[in-house]
Amino acid sequence: MKNRLLGTLTGLATVFAALGTANAQDATLTIESWRNDDLAIWQEKIIPAFEAKNPGIKVKFTPSAPAEYNAVLNSKLEAGSAGDLITCRPFDASLALYDKGYLASLKDLDGIGNFSDVAKSAWITDDGENPFCVPMASVIHGFIYNADAFEEIGIEVPTTVDEFFAALDKIKEDGNYIPMAMGTNDQWEAATMGYNNIGPNYWKGEEGRLALIEGTQKLTDDGWVAPYAQLAKWKDYLGDGYEAQTYPDSQNLFTLGRAAVYPAGSWEITGFNTNADFKMGAFIPPVQNAGDECYISDHTDIGIGMNAKTENPEAAKTFLNWVASPEFAAIYANSLPGFFPLSSEPVKLEDPLAQEFISWRDKCNSTIRSTYQILSRGEPNLENETWNASVAVIKGTETPEAAGERLQKGLASWYKPQQ
Repeated sequence: MKNRLLGTLTGLATVFAALGTANAQDATLTIESWRNDDLAIWQEKIIPAFEAKNPGIKVKFTPSAPAEYNAVLNSKLEAGSAGDLITCRPFDASLALYDKGYLASLKDLDGIGNFSDVAKSAWITDDGENPFCVPMASVIHGFIYNADAFEEIGIEVPTTVDEFFAALDKIKEDGNYIPMAMGTNDQWEAATMGYNNIGPNYWKGEEGRLALIEGTQKLTDDGWVAPYAQLAKWKDYLGDGYEAQTYPDSQNLFTLGRAAVYPAGSWEITGFNTNADFKMGAFIPPVQNAGDECYISDHTDIGIGMNAKTENPEAAKTFLNWVASPEFAAIYANSLPGFFPLSSEPVKLEDPLAQEFISWRDKCNSTIRSTYQILSRGEPNLENETWNASVAVIKGTETPEAAGERLQKGLASWYKPQQ
């Protein structure tokens, strides 16, 4: 009788343990995000793919309006009502959430090993010890061009700076197209699609960016002034009235076929595919001399982390590990052409223009925008100063050397390694 009773109790314990395990795996995860434009992609593609492999876990994607996201998210986190998973903006905004204890360290997450140091740089503590968001996607900079116009005029895709300007001269001489579609009215384009597009070839990507953070290079060094010198030459190719030209104006000039070259971020791909009725191509920021090593701005844009107070940490980690997988990367990248996976595994893209951009990772060294990590935490803000300096040198109201000196003085006024 005693043995029979023990057997029954053991059997019941096994059943209850199994039920407990099943319940532990059953969870509903809520994702906070500012990207409300891709809601359908999450609902129709990403979430069904995850749930098919993890039937015990349900996922809800609950975005906020982009302009309101930071305030809404902070309020929810303070009230303890935020979702289990937090979509992360790059750099300081997310670092602040980690420092306040709202985002969990992902140091021990298996999938975090699938990403390079450059990929993790937007979501890691300054000492490099604690990543707190899984990198989801980056955007790559370069130049998109009207392939029909290039063929019509007889222009080869440029690979060096001299070839680049020779091509622009030929387009200008032809007279049927504005050589390059970019304005200075909104300022940020001159820095983002100008200075930080061509600059990495001069300051050698991560080598120069990290040296600036360490204080071993200065903004008055040749590698940081030379991109301004190239920008100063762009003025002659931007068309009449570029000073008043807005970002949407530039997009329209290109997609309407009135401009031949567009200094670009890969986020333009979907819109350009929709609005342009000509064949397009893309080329890498030209190097100074044939055979030089090339560098691209492969800028970290969006990640996803775990609410440190989530009631479903194991389910959340399961989802984050899946986000780090090639399956997620392929779905996301092909659903949003121009937003590229950051994992080390190669992903084949269906869109030819997006595939051209991502192929540059195999040819060039990746870096991120020079001002985004650490260097824009004080005043004057180096990112904003780079905007107005880029505009000033294009307009000719400031020399490249004077711009470098002004920005160096501003950075040294608050950043100790530069003092």
